Amino acid sequence: MTSTLQPAAVTETEKRPGRWLALSVLVLAVLLVAVDATVLGLATPYISEDLKPSGTQLLWIGDVYSFVIAGLLVSMGSLGDRIGRKRILLVGATAFGAISVLNAYATTPELMILARALLGVAGATLMPATLALIRNLFHDPRERSLAVGIWGATASAGTAVGPVAGGFLLEHFWWGSVFLINLPVMAVLVLVGIKMLPESKNPNPGPWDMISVVLSLVGVIGVVYAVKEAATHGFEWPALAVGALGAAALYWFVRRQLTLPAPLLDMRLFRNRGFSAAVLADLLTILGLSGLVFFLSQYLQLVQGRGPFEAGLAEIPAAVGAVAAGLIAGRTARRFSVRAVVAGGLAAVGVALAVLTTLDQSTGYPLLGAALLVVGVGAGFSFTVTADVILSSVPKEQAGAASAVSETAYELGAALGIAVLGSIVTGVYRGFASPTGTPSAAHESLGGAVEAAGSMPTQAAQEMLTSAREAFVNGLSVASAVGATVLLVTAVAAWFMLRNQRLESAP
Repeated sequence: MTSTLQPAAVTETEKRPGRWLALSVLVLAVLLVAVDATVLGLATPYISEDLKPSGTQLLWIGDVYSFVIAGLLVSMGSLGDRIGRKRILLVGATAFGAISVLNAYATTPELMILARALLGVAGATLMPATLALIRNLFHDPRERSLAVGIWGATASAGTAVGPVAGGFLLEHFWWGSVFLINLPVMAVLVLVGIKMLPESKNPNPGPWDMISVVLSLVGVIGVVYAVKEAATHGFEWPALAVGALGAAALYWFVRRQLTLPAPLLDMRLFRNRGFSAAVLADLLTILGLSGLVFFLSQYLQLVQGRGPFEAGLAEIPAAVGAVAAGLIAGRTARRFSVRAVVAGGLAAVGVALAVLTTLDQSTGYPLLGAALLVVGVGAGFSFTVTADVILSSVPKEQAGAASAVSETAYELGAALGIAVLGSIVTGVYRGFASPTGTPSAAHESLGGAVEAAGSMPTQAAQEMLTSAREAFVNGLSVASAVGATVLLVTAVAAWFMLRNQRLESAP
Protein backbone atom coordinates (compact mmCIF):
# COMPACT_ATOMS: atom_id res chain seq x y z
CA MET A 1 0.00 0.00 0.00
CA THR A 2 2.78 2.40 0.92
CA SER A 3 4.83 1.57 -2.17
CA THR A 4 1.77 2.07 -4.35
CA LEU A 5 1.10 5.54 -3.03
CA GLN A 6 4.70 6.77 -2.95
CA PRO A 7 5.15 7.60 -6.66
CA ALA A 8 1.96 9.65 -6.63
CA ALA A 9 3.26 11.61 -3.64
CA VAL A 10 6.59 12.26 -5.36
CA THR A 11 4.84 13.37 -8.54
CA GLU A 12 2.64 15.72 -6.56
CA THR A 13 5.71 17.20 -4.87
CA GLU A 14 7.53 17.64 -8.13
CA LYS A 15 4.53 19.34 -9.75
CA ARG A 16 4.79 22.40 -7.51
CA PRO A 17 1.56 24.46 -7.56
CA GLY A 18 1.99 27.94 -8.99
CA ARG A 19 5.24 27.05 -10.74
CA TRP A 20 4.20 28.62 -14.05
CA LEU A 21 3.17 31.87 -12.39
CA ALA A 22 6.50 31.83 -10.54
CA LEU A 23 8.22 31.39 -13.92
CA SER A 24 6.49 34.53 -15.20
CA VAL A 25 8.16 36.45 -12.38
CA LEU A 26 11.56 35.05 -13.28
CA VAL A 27 11.27 35.96 -16.94
CA LEU A 28 10.58 39.57 -15.93
CA ALA A 29 14.09 39.68 -14.47
CA VAL A 30 15.53 38.15 -17.65
CA LEU A 31 13.63 40.63 -19.80
CA LEU A 32 14.95 43.52 -17.74
CA VAL A 33 18.61 42.49 -18.00
CA ALA A 34 18.29 41.81 -21.75
CA VAL A 35 16.64 45.17 -22.43
CA ASP A 36 19.18 47.06 -20.32
CA ALA A 37 22.06 45.45 -22.22
CA THR A 38 20.81 46.83 -25.55
CA VAL A 39 19.33 50.26 -24.83
CA LEU A 40 22.61 51.92 -23.82
CA GLY A 41 24.08 51.63 -27.33
CA LEU A 42 21.26 53.77 -28.71
CA ALA A 43 21.48 56.26 -25.84
CA THR A 44 25.27 56.72 -26.03
CA PRO A 45 25.23 59.64 -28.54
CA TYR A 46 22.74 61.53 -26.33
CA ILE A 47 24.72 60.80 -23.15
CA SER A 48 27.87 61.98 -24.90
CA GLU A 49 26.23 65.24 -25.95
CA ASP A 50 24.78 65.93 -22.49
CA LEU A 51 27.55 64.80 -20.11
CA LYS A 52 30.46 65.51 -22.48
CA PRO A 53 32.66 62.60 -21.34
CA SER A 54 36.18 62.15 -22.69
CA GLY A 55 36.82 59.29 -25.11
CA THR A 56 38.16 57.11 -22.30
CA GLN A 57 35.22 57.95 -20.02
CA LEU A 58 32.76 57.10 -22.81
CA LEU A 59 34.40 53.69 -23.23
CA TRP A 60 34.10 53.05 -19.49
CA ILE A 61 30.43 54.07 -19.51
CA GLY A 62 29.85 51.45 -22.18
CA ASP A 63 32.11 48.71 -20.78
CA VAL A 64 32.07 48.86 -16.98
CA TYR A 65 28.63 47.21 -16.67
CA SER A 66 29.75 44.15 -18.63
CA PHE A 67 33.13 44.07 -16.82
CA VAL A 68 31.52 43.98 -13.38
CA ILE A 69 28.70 41.61 -14.26
CA ALA A 70 31.12 39.14 -15.88
CA GLY A 71 33.46 39.30 -12.91
CA LEU A 72 30.75 38.70 -10.30
CA LEU A 73 28.45 36.14 -11.95
CA VAL A 74 30.15 33.06 -10.48
CA SER A 75 30.39 34.67 -7.04
CA MET A 76 26.76 35.77 -7.01
CA GLY A 77 25.55 32.41 -8.32
CA SER A 78 27.43 30.68 -5.52
CA LEU A 79 26.14 33.21 -2.97
CA GLY A 80 22.57 32.45 -4.07
CA ASP A 81 23.22 28.75 -3.52
CA ARG A 82 24.27 29.62 0.03
CA ILE A 83 21.86 32.29 1.28
CA GLY A 84 18.86 31.49 -0.95
CA ARG A 85 18.15 32.18 -4.61
CA LYS A 86 14.86 33.93 -3.94
CA ARG A 87 16.49 36.22 -1.41
CA ILE A 88 19.38 37.24 -3.66
CA LEU A 89 17.04 37.69 -6.65
CA LEU A 90 14.67 40.02 -4.77
CA VAL A 91 17.48 42.00 -3.13
CA GLY A 92 19.28 42.30 -6.48
CA ALA A 93 16.08 43.33 -8.26
CA THR A 94 15.35 46.05 -5.70
CA ALA A 95 18.92 47.34 -6.02
CA PHE A 96 18.70 47.21 -9.81
CA GLY A 97 15.62 49.43 -9.78
CA ALA A 98 17.12 51.94 -7.35
CA ILE A 99 20.43 52.17 -9.19
CA SER A 100 18.58 52.64 -12.50
CA VAL A 101 17.35 55.97 -11.09
CA LEU A 102 20.97 56.93 -10.35
CA ASN A 103 21.85 56.09 -13.97
CA ALA A 104 18.96 58.15 -15.32
CA TYR A 105 19.85 61.27 -13.36
CA ALA A 106 23.65 61.10 -13.51
CA THR A 107 25.06 64.60 -13.98
CA THR A 108 28.74 63.87 -14.58
CA PRO A 109 30.68 61.19 -16.50
CA GLU A 110 32.24 59.97 -13.25
CA LEU A 111 28.83 59.48 -11.63
CA MET A 112 27.58 57.69 -14.73
CA ILE A 113 30.54 55.27 -14.66
CA LEU A 114 29.92 54.56 -10.95
CA ALA A 115 26.20 54.05 -11.58
CA ARG A 116 26.87 51.61 -14.43
CA ALA A 117 29.32 49.65 -12.24
CA LEU A 118 26.79 49.40 -9.41
CA LEU A 119 24.15 48.29 -11.91
CA GLY A 120 26.53 45.51 -12.93
CA VAL A 121 26.76 44.34 -9.30
CA ALA A 122 22.96 44.18 -9.08
CA GLY A 123 22.63 42.58 -12.52
CA ALA A 124 25.05 39.80 -11.58
CA THR A 125 22.55 38.54 -9.00
CA LEU A 126 19.67 38.17 -11.44
CA MET A 127 20.54 35.78 -14.29
CA PRO A 128 22.10 32.90 -12.27
CA ALA A 129 19.30 33.09 -9.72
CA THR A 130 16.58 32.84 -12.38
CA LEU A 131 18.01 29.69 -13.99
CA ALA A 132 18.76 28.11 -10.61
CA LEU A 133 15.18 28.71 -9.45
CA ILE A 134 13.88 27.12 -12.66
CA ARG A 135 16.01 24.06 -11.87
CA ASN A 136 14.34 23.84 -8.46
CA LEU A 137 10.82 24.77 -9.57
CA PHE A 138 10.55 22.22 -12.37
CA HIS A 139 11.59 18.70 -11.42
CA ASP A 140 9.83 17.12 -14.40
CA PRO A 141 12.44 17.16 -17.22
CA ARG A 142 9.97 17.94 -20.02
CA GLU A 143 8.41 20.79 -18.09
CA ARG A 144 11.87 22.10 -17.24
CA SER A 145 12.84 22.07 -20.92
CA LEU A 146 9.78 24.14 -21.76
CA ALA A 147 10.51 26.50 -18.86
CA VAL A 148 14.11 26.95 -20.03
CA GLY A 149 12.77 27.56 -23.53
CA ILE A 150 10.47 30.30 -22.25
CA TRP A 151 13.39 31.74 -20.25
CA GLY A 152 15.63 31.81 -23.33
CA ALA A 153 12.84 33.13 -25.56
CA THR A 154 12.27 36.01 -23.15
CA ALA A 155 15.97 36.87 -23.19
CA SER A 156 15.89 36.89 -26.99
CA ALA A 157 12.73 38.98 -27.04
CA GLY A 158 14.39 41.43 -24.66
CA THR A 159 17.28 42.00 -27.03
CA ALA A 160 14.73 43.02 -29.67
CA VAL A 161 12.47 44.98 -27.33
CA GLY A 162 15.48 46.98 -26.10
CA PRO A 163 16.29 48.77 -29.39
CA VAL A 164 12.60 49.27 -30.24
CA ALA A 165 11.63 50.62 -26.81
CA GLY A 166 14.88 52.58 -26.53
CA GLY A 167 14.45 54.07 -29.99
CA PHE A 168 10.89 55.15 -29.20
CA LEU A 169 11.87 56.71 -25.86
CA LEU A 170 14.87 58.52 -27.31
CA GLU A 171 12.75 60.02 -30.06
CA HIS A 172 10.21 61.34 -27.54
CA PHE A 173 12.00 61.81 -24.19
CA TRP A 174 15.46 62.47 -22.73
CA TRP A 175 18.10 59.72 -22.53
CA GLY A 176 17.47 58.95 -18.85
CA SER A 177 14.07 57.49 -19.76
CA VAL A 178 15.76 54.32 -21.09
CA PHE A 179 16.80 53.53 -17.52
CA LEU A 180 13.54 54.52 -15.82
CA ILE A 181 11.62 51.86 -17.76
CA ASN A 182 13.26 49.40 -15.35
CA LEU A 183 11.24 50.68 -12.39
CA PRO A 184 7.72 49.36 -13.14
CA VAL A 185 9.13 45.97 -14.19
CA MET A 186 11.16 45.72 -10.99
CA ALA A 187 8.20 46.74 -8.85
CA VAL A 188 6.04 43.94 -10.30
CA LEU A 189 8.90 41.44 -10.02
CA VAL A 190 9.53 42.15 -6.34
CA LEU A 191 5.89 42.39 -5.23
CA VAL A 192 4.78 39.24 -7.04
CA GLY A 193 8.05 37.41 -6.37
CA ILE A 194 7.71 37.79 -2.59
CA LYS A 195 4.41 35.90 -2.78
CA MET A 196 4.99 33.39 -5.58
CA LEU A 197 8.65 32.37 -5.61
CA PRO A 198 9.73 29.47 -3.39
CA GLU A 199 13.04 29.72 -1.55
CA SER A 200 15.75 27.22 -2.42
CA LYS A 201 19.41 26.86 -1.52
CA ASN A 202 22.16 24.35 -0.94
CA PRO A 203 21.42 22.69 2.44
CA ASN A 204 25.16 22.17 3.13
CA PRO A 205 26.85 25.08 1.37
CA GLY A 206 29.98 25.70 3.39
CA PRO A 207 31.44 29.19 3.85
CA TRP A 208 31.53 31.80 1.08
CA ASP A 209 35.25 32.15 0.38
CA MET A 210 36.07 35.85 -0.07
CA ILE A 211 39.53 35.15 -1.47
CA SER A 212 37.88 33.18 -4.29
CA VAL A 213 35.41 36.03 -4.87
CA VAL A 214 38.27 38.54 -5.27
CA LEU A 215 40.26 36.18 -7.52
CA SER A 216 37.25 35.60 -9.75
CA LEU A 217 36.52 39.32 -10.03
CA VAL A 218 40.15 40.32 -10.71
CA GLY A 219 40.68 37.43 -13.12
CA VAL A 220 37.66 37.93 -15.35
CA ILE A 221 37.84 41.74 -15.40
CA GLY A 222 41.60 41.65 -16.05
CA VAL A 223 41.33 39.30 -19.02
CA VAL A 224 38.29 41.05 -20.57
CA TYR A 225 39.86 44.49 -20.13
CA ALA A 226 43.15 43.36 -21.67
CA VAL A 227 41.45 41.87 -24.71
CA LYS A 228 39.38 44.99 -25.32
CA GLU A 229 42.35 47.32 -24.88
CA ALA A 230 44.58 45.22 -27.14
CA ALA A 231 41.91 45.24 -29.83
CA THR A 232 41.48 49.01 -29.58
CA HIS A 233 45.05 50.24 -29.02
CA GLY A 234 47.25 47.26 -29.86
CA PHE A 235 49.45 45.21 -27.56
CA GLU A 236 50.67 47.90 -25.18
CA TRP A 237 52.38 47.17 -21.86
CA PRO A 238 49.56 48.36 -19.55
CA ALA A 239 47.01 46.08 -21.23
CA LEU A 240 49.44 43.15 -21.27
CA ALA A 241 50.21 43.64 -17.58
CA VAL A 242 46.53 43.73 -16.65
CA GLY A 243 45.89 40.66 -18.80
CA ALA A 244 48.75 38.78 -17.13
CA LEU A 245 47.41 39.73 -13.70
CA GLY A 246 43.94 38.49 -14.71
CA ALA A 247 45.28 35.20 -16.07
CA ALA A 248 47.32 34.64 -12.88
CA ALA A 249 44.25 35.36 -10.74
CA LEU A 250 42.15 32.88 -12.72
CA TYR A 251 44.86 30.22 -12.42
CA TRP A 252 45.01 30.79 -8.65
CA PHE A 253 41.19 30.70 -8.52
CA VAL A 254 41.08 27.28 -10.22
CA ARG A 255 43.83 25.89 -7.99
CA ARG A 256 42.07 27.16 -4.88
CA GLN A 257 38.73 25.65 -5.89
CA LEU A 258 40.37 22.25 -6.23
CA THR A 259 41.65 22.38 -2.63
CA LEU A 260 38.69 23.93 -0.79
CA PRO A 261 36.26 21.54 0.95
CA ALA A 262 33.35 23.84 -0.08
CA PRO A 263 34.54 25.64 -3.25
CA LEU A 264 32.90 28.72 -4.71
CA LEU A 265 32.74 26.78 -7.99
CA ASP A 266 33.10 23.01 -8.09
CA MET A 267 35.63 22.53 -10.91
CA ARG A 268 34.66 18.87 -11.10
CA LEU A 269 31.57 20.00 -12.99
CA PHE A 270 33.81 20.35 -16.05
CA ARG A 271 34.58 16.64 -15.97
CA ASN A 272 31.06 16.14 -17.32
CA ARG A 273 31.56 16.21 -21.10
CA GLY A 274 28.05 17.47 -21.77
CA PHE A 275 28.45 20.36 -19.32
CA SER A 276 31.85 21.39 -20.75
CA ALA A 277 30.66 21.08 -24.35
CA ALA A 278 27.56 23.18 -23.67
CA VAL A 279 29.56 25.94 -21.96
CA LEU A 280 32.16 25.99 -24.76
CA ALA A 281 29.45 26.08 -27.42
CA ASP A 282 27.80 29.06 -25.74
CA LEU A 283 31.09 30.96 -25.45
CA LEU A 284 32.14 30.42 -29.08
CA THR A 285 28.65 31.07 -30.44
CA ILE A 286 28.40 34.44 -28.74
CA LEU A 287 31.96 35.22 -29.83
CA GLY A 288 31.00 34.62 -33.47
CA LEU A 289 27.68 36.44 -33.20
CA SER A 290 28.73 39.49 -31.22
CA GLY A 291 30.27 41.30 -34.17
CA LEU A 292 26.96 41.15 -36.02
CA VAL A 293 24.98 42.30 -32.99
CA PHE A 294 27.40 45.12 -32.16
CA PHE A 295 27.80 46.56 -35.67
CA LEU A 296 24.39 45.90 -37.19
CA SER A 297 22.76 48.89 -35.50
CA GLN A 298 25.49 51.14 -36.90
CA TYR A 299 24.98 49.65 -40.36
CA LEU A 300 21.24 50.23 -40.26
CA GLN A 301 21.51 53.79 -38.95
CA LEU A 302 24.75 55.23 -40.31
CA VAL A 303 24.95 53.36 -43.62
CA GLN A 304 21.30 52.88 -44.59
CA GLY A 305 20.03 56.01 -42.83
CA ARG A 306 17.34 54.47 -40.62
CA GLY A 307 16.24 56.15 -37.39
CA PRO A 308 16.79 54.46 -33.99
CA PHE A 309 13.20 53.19 -33.81
CA GLU A 310 13.19 51.86 -37.37
CA ALA A 311 16.59 50.22 -36.82
CA GLY A 312 15.20 48.50 -33.73
CA LEU A 313 12.20 47.21 -35.67
CA ALA A 314 14.49 45.91 -38.40
CA GLU A 315 16.19 43.56 -35.92
CA ILE A 316 12.95 41.93 -34.71
CA PRO A 317 13.09 38.84 -37.01
CA ALA A 318 16.04 37.50 -34.99
CA ALA A 319 13.98 37.66 -31.79
CA VAL A 320 10.92 36.13 -33.45
CA GLY A 321 13.01 33.20 -34.68
CA ALA A 322 14.67 32.73 -31.30
CA VAL A 323 11.35 32.78 -29.42
CA ALA A 324 9.74 30.26 -31.77
CA ALA A 325 12.75 27.92 -31.71
CA GLY A 326 13.23 28.19 -27.95
CA LEU A 327 9.70 27.03 -27.23
CA ILE A 328 10.09 23.78 -29.20
CA ALA A 329 13.83 23.18 -28.70
CA GLY A 330 13.48 20.67 -25.84
CA ARG A 331 10.87 18.59 -27.65
CA THR A 332 12.95 18.64 -30.84
CA ALA A 333 16.11 17.55 -29.00
CA ARG A 334 14.25 14.59 -27.48
CA ARG A 335 12.82 13.55 -30.84
CA PHE A 336 16.12 13.75 -32.68
CA SER A 337 19.17 14.29 -30.47
CA VAL A 338 20.91 16.98 -28.47
CA ARG A 339 23.88 17.11 -30.79
CA ALA A 340 21.70 17.29 -33.91
CA VAL A 341 19.74 20.27 -32.59
CA VAL A 342 22.73 22.15 -31.17
CA ALA A 343 25.07 21.48 -34.11
CA GLY A 344 22.28 22.12 -36.62
CA GLY A 345 21.36 25.41 -34.96
CA LEU A 346 24.97 26.58 -34.91
CA ALA A 347 25.46 25.60 -38.55
CA ALA A 348 22.34 27.55 -39.52
CA VAL A 349 23.69 30.65 -37.79
CA GLY A 350 27.04 30.15 -39.53
CA VAL A 351 25.38 29.94 -42.95
CA ALA A 352 23.31 33.07 -42.22
CA LEU A 353 26.47 34.98 -41.25
CA ALA A 354 28.11 33.78 -44.46
CA VAL A 355 25.18 35.24 -46.41
CA LEU A 356 25.73 38.58 -44.66
CA THR A 357 29.21 38.79 -46.20
CA THR A 358 27.37 39.88 -49.38
CA LEU A 359 26.00 43.05 -47.73
CA ASP A 360 26.56 46.38 -49.43
CA GLN A 361 25.24 49.88 -48.82
CA SER A 362 22.04 49.26 -50.81
CA THR A 363 21.21 45.71 -49.72
CA GLY A 364 17.44 45.31 -49.54
CA TYR A 365 15.74 44.43 -46.28
CA PRO A 366 14.28 41.05 -47.42
CA LEU A 367 17.78 39.48 -47.53
CA LEU A 368 18.80 41.03 -44.22
CA GLY A 369 15.52 40.14 -42.52
CA ALA A 370 15.67 36.53 -43.75
CA ALA A 371 19.25 36.16 -42.53
CA LEU A 372 18.31 37.57 -39.11
CA LEU A 373 15.37 35.17 -38.88
CA VAL A 374 17.69 32.20 -39.55
CA VAL A 375 20.17 33.55 -36.97
CA GLY A 376 17.37 33.75 -34.41
CA VAL A 377 16.06 30.25 -35.11
CA GLY A 378 19.54 28.69 -34.97
CA ALA A 379 20.54 30.53 -31.81
CA GLY A 380 17.17 29.75 -30.16
CA PHE A 381 17.62 26.02 -30.71
CA SER A 382 21.26 26.01 -29.62
CA PHE A 383 21.12 28.22 -26.52
CA THR A 384 17.95 26.65 -25.15
CA VAL A 385 19.23 23.09 -25.42
CA THR A 386 22.70 23.93 -24.04
CA ALA A 387 21.08 25.70 -21.05
CA ASP A 388 18.97 22.59 -20.45
CA VAL A 389 22.07 20.37 -20.69
CA ILE A 390 23.95 22.57 -18.19
CA LEU A 391 21.09 22.55 -15.66
CA SER A 392 20.45 18.81 -15.94
CA SER A 393 24.17 17.96 -15.66
CA VAL A 394 24.52 19.20 -12.07
CA PRO A 395 22.81 18.51 -8.74
CA LYS A 396 20.08 21.06 -8.01
CA GLU A 397 22.07 22.26 -4.96
CA GLN A 398 24.73 23.61 -7.37
CA ALA A 399 22.30 25.07 -9.88
CA GLY A 400 23.26 28.67 -9.10
CA ALA A 401 26.98 28.15 -9.63
CA ALA A 402 26.40 26.12 -12.80
CA SER A 403 24.04 28.77 -14.20
CA ALA A 404 26.65 31.41 -13.42
CA VAL A 405 29.25 29.49 -15.43
CA SER A 406 26.89 29.55 -18.42
CA GLU A 407 26.26 33.28 -18.04
CA THR A 408 29.99 33.99 -17.60
CA ALA A 409 30.71 32.12 -20.82
CA TYR A 410 28.13 34.36 -22.50
CA GLU A 411 29.69 37.55 -21.13
CA LEU A 412 33.24 36.45 -21.98
CA GLY A 413 32.17 35.44 -25.48
CA ALA A 414 30.55 38.84 -26.02
CA ALA A 415 33.61 40.71 -24.74
CA LEU A 416 36.06 38.65 -26.79
CA GLY A 417 33.88 38.75 -29.88
CA ILE A 418 33.39 42.51 -29.83
CA ALA A 419 37.11 42.99 -29.20
CA VAL A 420 38.34 40.61 -31.88
CA LEU A 421 35.69 41.24 -34.53
CA GLY A 422 35.61 44.91 -33.63
CA SER A 423 39.33 45.19 -34.30
CA ILE A 424 38.76 43.57 -37.70
CA VAL A 425 36.04 46.05 -38.63
CA THR A 426 38.07 48.98 -37.33
CA GLY A 427 41.24 47.79 -39.08
CA VAL A 428 39.48 47.54 -42.44
CA TYR A 429 37.60 50.81 -41.91
CA ARG A 430 40.51 53.05 -40.92
CA GLY A 431 42.26 52.71 -44.26
CA PHE A 432 39.51 54.23 -46.39
CA ALA A 433 40.51 56.80 -49.01
CA SER A 434 39.46 60.30 -48.00
CA PRO A 435 39.73 63.75 -49.59
CA THR A 436 42.28 66.27 -48.38
CA GLY A 437 41.22 68.05 -45.20
CA THR A 438 39.33 65.11 -43.70
CA PRO A 439 39.63 65.27 -39.87
CA SER A 440 41.51 62.37 -38.30
CA ALA A 441 38.46 61.58 -36.13
CA ALA A 442 36.66 60.43 -39.30
CA HIS A 443 39.03 57.46 -39.51
CA GLU A 444 38.35 56.35 -35.93
CA SER A 445 34.72 55.33 -36.41
CA LEU A 446 31.84 55.72 -38.83
CA GLY A 447 30.05 57.86 -36.25
CA GLY A 448 33.12 60.11 -36.20
CA ALA A 449 32.98 60.38 -39.98
CA VAL A 450 29.32 61.39 -39.94
CA GLU A 451 30.05 64.05 -37.31
CA ALA A 452 33.16 65.29 -39.19
CA ALA A 453 31.15 65.67 -42.40
CA GLY A 454 29.26 68.58 -40.83
CA SER A 455 32.41 70.72 -40.79
CA MET A 456 33.53 69.91 -44.36
CA PRO A 457 32.54 71.37 -47.73
CA THR A 458 29.50 69.60 -49.17
CA GLN A 459 31.28 67.89 -52.08
CA ALA A 460 34.20 66.68 -49.95
CA ALA A 461 31.85 65.58 -47.16
CA GLN A 462 29.78 63.49 -49.57
CA GLU A 463 32.87 61.91 -51.11
CA MET A 464 34.31 61.14 -47.66
CA LEU A 465 31.05 59.63 -46.35
CA THR A 466 30.63 57.40 -49.40
CA SER A 467 34.16 56.06 -48.99
CA ALA A 468 33.77 55.65 -45.22
CA ARG A 469 30.49 53.77 -45.53
CA GLU A 470 31.94 51.46 -48.16
CA ALA A 471 34.93 50.72 -45.91
CA PHE A 472 32.66 50.06 -42.93
CA VAL A 473 30.53 47.61 -44.94
CA ASN A 474 33.70 45.88 -46.16
CA GLY A 475 34.86 45.53 -42.55
CA LEU A 476 31.45 44.19 -41.53
CA SER A 477 31.64 41.62 -44.33
CA VAL A 478 35.06 40.41 -43.18
CA ALA A 479 33.86 40.20 -39.57
CA SER A 480 30.78 38.26 -40.71
CA ALA A 481 33.05 35.82 -42.57
CA VAL A 482 35.16 35.28 -39.45
CA GLY A 483 32.00 34.86 -37.35
CA ALA A 484 30.62 32.35 -39.86
CA THR A 485 33.85 30.35 -39.68
CA VAL A 486 33.76 30.31 -35.87
CA LEU A 487 30.12 29.15 -35.86
CA LEU A 488 30.66 26.40 -38.42
CA VAL A 489 33.74 25.09 -36.59
CA THR A 490 31.78 25.19 -33.31
CA ALA A 491 28.95 23.25 -34.96
CA VAL A 492 31.38 20.48 -35.95
CA ALA A 493 32.92 20.44 -32.44
CA ALA A 494 29.45 20.28 -30.84
CA TRP A 495 28.52 17.33 -33.07
CA PHE A 496 31.39 15.29 -31.65
CA MET A 497 31.47 16.59 -28.07
CA LEU A 498 27.73 16.14 -27.48
CA ARG A 499 27.47 12.62 -28.87
CA ASN A 500 25.34 10.32 -26.70
CA GLN A 501 24.14 13.37 -24.75
CA ARG A 502 20.43 13.14 -23.93
CA LEU A 503 17.98 15.41 -22.19
CA GLU A 504 16.30 13.86 -19.19
CA SER A 505 12.91 12.28 -19.83
CA ALA A 506 10.00 12.14 -17.44
CA PRO A 507 9.85 8.91 -15.43
